[in-house]
Amino acid sequence: MSRATTDTQPTALPVADSHDLIRVHGARENNLKDVSIEIPKRRLTVFTGVSGSGKSSLVFDTIAAESQRLINETYSAFVQGFMPTVARPEVDVLDGLTTAISVDQQRMGGDPRSTVGTATDANAMLRILFSRLGTPHIGPPSAYSFNTASVRASGAITVERGAKKAVKATYSRTGGMCTRCEGRGTVSDIDLSQLYDDSKSISEGAFTIPGWKSDSFWTVRVYAESGFLDPDKPIREFTEKEMQDFLHREPVKVKVEGVTLTYEGLIPKIQKSFLSKDKEAMQPHIRAFVERAVTFTTCPECDGTRLNEGARSSKIGKISIADACAMEIRDLAAWVRGLDEPSVAPLLTALQQTLDSFVEIGLGYLALDRPAGTLSGGEAQRVKMIRHLGSSLTDVTYVFDEPTTGLHPHDISRMNDLLLRLRDKGNTVLVVEHKPQTIAIADHVVDLGPGAGTAGGTVCFEGTVEGLRASDTVTGRHLDDRAALKKTVREPTGALEIRGATAHNLRDVDVDIPLGVLTVVTGVAGSGKSSLVHGSVPVGAGVVSVDQGPIRGSRRSNPATYTGLLDPIRKAFAKANGVKPALFSANSEGACPTCNGAGVIYTDLAMMAGVATPCEECEGKRFQAEVLEYTFGGKDISEVLAMSVSEAEEFFGSGEAHTPAAHRILDRLADVGLGYLSLGQPLTTLSGGERQRLKLATHMAEKGGVYVLDEPTTGLHLADVEQLLALLDRLVDSGKSVIVVEHHPAVMAHADWIIDLGPGAGHDGGRIVFEGTPADLVAARSTLTGEHLADYVGG
Repeated sequence: MSRATTDTQPTALPVADSHDLIRVHGARENNLKDVSIEIPKRRLTVFTGVSGSGKSSLVFDTIAAESQRLINETYSAFVQGFMPTVARPEVDVLDGLTTAISVDQQRMGGDPRSTVGTATDANAMLRILFSRLGTPHIGPPSAYSFNTASVRASGAITVERGAKKAVKATYSRTGGMCTRCEGRGTVSDIDLSQLYDDSKSISEGAFTIPGWKSDSFWTVRVYAESGFLDPDKPIREFTEKEMQDFLHREPVKVKVEGVTLTYEGLIPKIQKSFLSKDKEAMQPHIRAFVERAVTFTTCPECDGTRLNEGARSSKIGKISIADACAMEIRDLAAWVRGLDEPSVAPLLTALQQTLDSFVEIGLGYLALDRPAGTLSGGEAQRVKMIRHLGSSLTDVTYVFDEPTTGLHPHDISRMNDLLLRLRDKGNTVLVVEHKPQTIAIADHVVDLGPGAGTAGGTVCFEGTVEGLRASDTVTGRHLDDRAALKKTVREPTGALEIRGATAHNLRDVDVDIPLGVLTVVTGVAGSGKSSLVHGSVPVGAGVVSVDQGPIRGSRRSNPATYTGLLDPIRKAFAKANGVKPALFSANSEGACPTCNGAGVIYTDLAMMAGVATPCEECEGKRFQAEVLEYTFGGKDISEVLAMSVSEAEEFFGSGEAHTPAAHRILDRLADVGLGYLSLGQPLTTLSGGERQRLKLATHMAEKGGVYVLDEPTTGLHLADVEQLLALLDRLVDSGKSVIVVEHHPAVMAHADWIIDLGPGAGHDGGRIVFEGTPADLVAARSTLTGEHLADYVGG
């Protein structure tokens, strides 16, 4: 008979339970300097550090990028061929990774048909709901879609089954698209005088459209050599038929110098090339042209709903799908909750969860028909979060890029709760953040720095929030910074009068914005701040608006090209050496012929990540060898582009290389805190905060009396806010009026005048709830902003 024995030795943990860390060793992506850290799993880790210190390079470009790459490799080579290729980050070891879901601040689709509803699948569920319950019944879900056109066709088809025979067939699909505006909600009227000068002929350069040069093969020469028009006759002398062909001709194939090209009328061509894109996503000069040449008005046929008569006529109760999409989401959630239809119960449950997630995340004031391109970076990020809130997935790594952007201090606690909920479900949450309220809830903090750009890229501190506070890092020293209220405020020199403002949710607002001072417009997210400032302040002479729109630029674009700095530098080099300025451009005659001025050779490996290798001919310098023999002030053009802004400011400021035009631009870049940036650094490698400040530096050159800034503290470290306030002071002291839409308490405390909107968001907002000095706001404590500002300054 055997006897059971008891093992008194402690049971070792299963090997599977020992993988509780994400290990990063030797990370060198962008400016990271051989970074090695261990991040605890199933915890909330916040990454801090000055703007440009390497936070995004570590979190997004290393950890999240490698996770995505490894997931992509699990698919077959055939599927990988259709997926974006991701290169392996510059890192020695990445261990313990889990599936990473990145929720960044990239603006959502620029297509005018993209709305909050289409971006979150809420519209898809609503369409199914109306196709099942709507009366009269008009068809399947596609009949309620403004992206689907109705199609009808008939003809003979050959059926190859046994003996071939032709069968007559008809096909139809019912769509919901409004035929007049094609689902855009607006119709455009084109001012032909902005497209061409009718006193000139095509060969004389009649076109005034950006990018349409007289030798352009794909545009101007198609018209000149199509055979439909006389290229040497002034446009105003065209016959009626020629004018019809010129403006409205349907697409037709023509031969130009032996090449088959498509010719079509000017108006449909402009509509396809310019008007099919969202204005907000266009480059500045293209947007300026469209604003001059095109007037957009609400479609008279569908009244801006984008839907045809059939889709608008089908209703549940007294509500059509157009009415449902126009409601604020919190009201729509209440309406859906009141529907009791067992036949569609699973659909109602799913739709209810999605709409409740909007409300929970603080976006209940949006409507589903809001164009996605009009959302701010913070709103876009929170819309992307919605699909993850109800997810049953665990052991996932969620990566957030400043989730509190665009949030009033009152709303930040709600965002913190959501981050903690994601963590408590068993997920790893990595957050790049500057706000002390969010840093305070971290289980683990990683502080990068000590500076930005080449002065950053190292880990200065790892540990708890208390440890960070006690450390001597830049973040630790500034974590408890509090700005004091100004003892004296500036007196206004005049006022910008706004009367009867009704944009979006504004309720007939009358307000005088003082001029000659620093005015801060504040209020909870969705209270109507941007509607007041961007929708009601008269745009035109004297108003310079710096919004949060992304900077458009390829990997060839850099701070020197974007700010116009390269022009005076090229001219200075050309004058000193007696040659053409074009030689000193890597996008023009001076480019290395092997790499075409890119500095690297890109090798496409199909579904594998492409490989970029430094060009052997120019050794990554981007210019021909003979161009590099020309010097200015003892430096060649590649050495100048490798300088930091601070070095270049000194170089062009005095001595042999003294160039006032270049020095002025460099001064502005240094003023906004970008002294560490390299002149030739690709724009694609800049952080969000760096891009906005680069844009601000560019706009500072414009001769405007009123500057309108939209949350300039976005992406700014606590230590940099002080520098921004000094810059705003300099602008005001130089005679400018500065209007800032902002939530940061330090900026509010520093203002001369505060305009507070609210009291809530959406239809609960849209009113002025306070006007006056920051001291009066703190003393009154009559609004949410007043309460938070009083707590911040210790009032």
